[in-house]
Amino acid sequence: MAAGATYTPIATTTLASAQSQVDFTSISASYTDLVLVMNTKGSTTNYPFLQLNGATGTSYSTTTITGSGTTATSVRQSNTVNPYISSDAANTTGFEFNAILHFQNYSNTTTYKTVLVRANSASTGTGATVLMYRSTSAIDTITFKLNTGTYSIGSTFTLYGIVAA
Repeated sequence: MAAGATYTPIATTTLASAQSQVDFTSISASYTDLVLVMNTKGSTTNYPFLQLNGATGTSYSTTTITGSGTTATSVRQSNTVNPYISSDAANTTGFEFNAILHFQNYSNTTTYKTVLVRANSASTGTGATVLMYRSTSAIDTITFKLNTGTYSIGSTFTLYGIVAA
């Protein structure tokens, strides 16, 4: 990151009711990168995934490594519709899940987008994911979904913009 770069809060969502998805829309293209911090709890066994610009086709690929302190695993998803932001870190009932997502060059319209994810779950371990979104469109909408269940009341999602000097 360039010297003098700063995180500018763009939006924060704190859930007042249980929800199966959280949306950030109309994201300004005036930043270099985006960072999203999520601290969540969930109702059932589930896997959090994201959707960019509403894309529901097979335009995503991910590589994830996870560790629990006793075992390590890796998972690769190619041409997937639901790109999980961690394949293992939230797979227990009543999960607690924290993640930091870095959307690199999200507003560039000449390259595919890369998202780096660091995730942690108190019950199952930690993970790192590299996600590729095969689109040259600037990202202006980010949606977080669950394959089942809901994010619990009090879960927070905060989006920051980074302007590089």
